[in-house]
Amino acid sequence: MPFTAGRPVTEAKADLFKALAHPARVRVLELLAERERTVGELAAETGMELSHLSQQVSVLRRAGIVDSQRIKNSVICSLRDPQTAELLAVARRMLTKNLRQDQALLSELDAADDAVARAAK
Repeated sequence: MPFTAGRPVTEAKADLFKALAHPARVRVLELLAERERTVGELAAETGMELSHLSQQVSVLRRAGIVDSQRIKNSVICSLRDPQTAELLAVARRMLTKNLRQDQALLSELDAADDAVARAAK
């Protein structure tokens, strides 16, 4: 649910993150960050069935993240706010940084030559 007056901001933020908390919805947002797309294009690019995709897009619309409009026989979807793409980019940077740190720690553990490392062999 989008932000409304009198509603705690933390609640609105939690709802935003809940709407983002599904891999299919994240993939839809990644595609829409590139450009607007029809529901048919989104279905083809995500591999989702139209009924499942429509449910996911509805969640994003209710959360105020995605807009959609009907033009003739097509429904065209777009990001409501371009900052959504920035949010996805920040998430990617965070994941990349964490994975690099984990990889460095794993390398250190692999290179360790102490009693614990020798006992594990």
